[in-house]
Amino acid sequence: MRKLCVVGVGYVGLVTGTCFADLGNQVTCIDIDEAKIEKLKAGGMPIYEPGLEEMVRRNMQMGRLHFTTSYEEGVKGAEFVFIAVGTPSGVDGEADLKYVRMAAESIAAVMDHPLTIVNKSTVPVGTGDWVADIVEKHKANDVDFAVVSNPEFLREGSAVHDFMHPDRIVLGSLKREAAEKVAQLYLSLRAPIMITDLRTAEMIKYASNAYLANRISFINEIASICEALGADVKEVAVGMGYDKRIGSSYLDAGVGYGGSCFPKDVKALEHMASIHGCHPQLLRAVMEINRDQRRLVVQKLRDLLGTLDEKVIGILGLAFKPNTDDMRDAPAAEVIHLLQNEGARIKAYDPVAMEVAKGVLNDVTYCANPYEVAEGSDALVIMTEWNEFKHLDMASIKKAMRRPILIDGRNVYDVEEMQSLGFIYRGMGRGY
Repeated sequence: MRKLCVVGVGYVGLVTGTCFADLGNQVTCIDIDEAKIEKLKAGGMPIYEPGLEEMVRRNMQMGRLHFTTSYEEGVKGAEFVFIAVGTPSGVDGEADLKYVRMAAESIAAVMDHPLTIVNKSTVPVGTGDWVADIVEKHKANDVDFAVVSNPEFLREGSAVHDFMHPDRIVLGSLKREAAEKVAQLYLSLRAPIMITDLRTAEMIKYASNAYLANRISFINEIASICEALGADVKEVAVGMGYDKRIGSSYLDAGVGYGGSCFPKDVKALEHMASIHGCHPQLLRAVMEINRDQRRLVVQKLRDLLGTLDEKVIGILGLAFKPNTDDMRDAPAAEVIHLLQNEGARIKAYDPVAMEVAKGVLNDVTYCANPYEVAEGSDALVIMTEWNEFKHLDMASIKKAMRRPILIDGRNVYDVEEMQSLGFIYRGMGRGY
């Protein structure tokens, strides 16, 4: 059994720490947010992630998983310390590294034995060298350490599964021996392990997320062309996906990507490229197309309703994707804001994200279920493709609405079926 410390109990940190504990390690998670730590100690969860709560409780009961606000307690005796703190977007889209700096300085101040510091946070290329410099400068004791970059590839909503069944493990370090030590932690997962230098490992993360965001924006651009020319983008995507060179993943047209990773990471990569003399036209187009998809929802409503002033718009789905309560850069939040700016009144429902949404959105009427949202609405907009929404009694939904206008922002429903029920249906790139 190895002793690990994980700094940060957000999506990445909490999942990483808990999964390592489930693999038989002794793990202590640190966070400076006392409320989060006390909630976890009491058996509560600061985030919603399927399967995580049960795993946290099981490993706490087994004595393998602990939570603290003390770096001294967390680092004591640890062989590895994982930094898994947030790196939000700064003013110009750059990654804000203040939390990484705080973590590095705090680790340096208490470490009293050789340590491998593993960076899980998504950070600009070159941050591993920077972290090493900070630790060297602030360490209170003359002990050896190594910095390893170990980018995460966890998808919210399936993060536990992704950790336990990774496509690959990427490790980067200037000291190969340190990377090989970290590799030992992952051997039981039987995944390909790639060892590179620090900067290459950091770049793999950004390049991967930027490519996936590019696929989403590409299919959304195709959706706009399909709509103009009378083709159905869902069938187009299926036809493309059969090609082994292309594949079917991330080809779902809709209202665009959101969340804590794609928007932030594409912006950060664009910023890195710009300040180093590159001209990242493709990355800029990806962001522009994604922004326009959200505005397209409002345009569709305006075309069908005329003025939006005093119209009641029902929103189904608030989280940026299913199986999470994450509202960070959620398309629904921007669409609601744009609709409210034009005088619309908003009713909304989401299976798990409404409590989080209350801290983000103003003047929204939250409903107990989709049928309550539909009651008296002039239009209904699907913003998140929760499974629950795929099995609604749509005849009852239509009957409850003031006007049978359905904007399917995730292409959940069959066009002909909705039209046969009497809906004025508009999907994204469905070619009517």
